[in-house]
Amino acid sequence: MAQVKGRHFYQAQSLVVELNLAATDHDVDRWVKVKLLFVRGVADEKSQPGKHDWAVFLTTGCHLEDSAILEIYALRWGIEVYFKEAKQHLGWLKEQSIHYSVYLASIHLTALRFCILLFAQYEQGMTSFGACRTRMKDTMYTMDFASRLWILFRALILGALNELQEEYGEAMTRILELIDQKVKDYFVQVMQMDSFTLRMKATSEVT
Repeated sequence: MAQVKGRHFYQAQSLVVELNLAATDHDVDRWVKVKLLFVRGVADEKSQPGKHDWAVFLTTGCHLEDSAILEIYALRWGIEVYFKEAKQHLGWLKEQSIHYSVYLASIHLTALRFCILLFAQYEQGMTSFGACRTRMKDTMYTMDFASRLWILFRALILGALNELQEEYGEAMTRILELIDQKVKDYFVQVMQMDSFTLRMKATSEVT
């Protein structure tokens, strides 16, 4: 009985055998040494394991310890997590174009999003990748809502100031410019949304 770096205890038995890689009986024999590792987790409620409780691992690294084989295999969990996140939440190949360059860009952008989330998870000291993603997604929703809300408020303010335009002239234009600048400064400081992004969003809303 052994344990892998703080994980659950397991029972294992390994042996080194020779495997013939020849595809048919007529091909030249190609014997290679491989290590077979039979392993099962220890479950307190199940004293007699069944045939489906055991897993077998095969490796050409016959020198590897049993625990090292399991640790290497455990690394695939991170790969599975990446592809699950990429497909479900990070826009993996979700573009509407089927052009090769678009697919290539999508793959790289997805990887960048994943790396940014990993960095945010590390910086914020969060143990769950999913929790970090959800938190960032909520922040993005807040940013989007705030920017859209400002577009509405600006239209209302502009409508009110237009009625005073004839009386106060350029003063009203200056007031609106000051209001715009204050709001842009707020987005840059608090939500990290620059004036270019705001301008692009305002343009898209109008069109």
